[in-house]
Amino acid sequence: MSKALSHFKTITRHRHKVMAHCFKAGIFFQGLGHDLSKYSPAEFISGAKYYQGNRSPNEAERLAKGYSAAWLHHKGRNKHHYEYWMDYNPETRRLESVEMPLKYVKEMFCDRVAASKIYLGSDYTDASPLEYFQNAKHRITIHPNTAALLEKLLIMLKENGESATFEYIKKLK
Repeated sequence: MSKALSHFKTITRHRHKVMAHCFKAGIFFQGLGHDLSKYSPAEFISGAKYYQGNRSPNEAERLAKGYSAAWLHHKGRNKHHYEYWMDYNPETRRLESVEMPLKYVKEMFCDRVAASKIYLGSDYTDASPLEYFQNAKHRITIHPNTAALLEKLLIMLKENGESATFEYIKKLK
């Protein structure tokens, strides 16, 4: 099977899984629009070229070029990525993280759970997304309130399972 077809299948499986999670979380329209930019030429062509099947093609593009043009395009168009929420602070005159609106934190949670399921396959457990976040949080720039809420939801998933966590998320206002 060609890398382009394999990439298409992977991103579509991921998108459908995120959609299902978003529906459970009560963010129906965000689920419908999730990651549509991955089908744009700016992202899809790189994704197909660097497709590996077991991790994001953006990692392979970074290794080959020193950066990922597909990721730069993607994070600038998808508000469920904490990297989108960076801006210059007029007081410090530095680039800093901005607290994410709740609806995008909910979608980020759905995205992380779905990505863990897609990439880990049968090795996935409800602890997997939390483990991934905890391994990365010391390296990332995310607003402390956003990080705290995401981690709370990931802990809830690990301890209480999907049904209880999605019911809780649906009620968050």
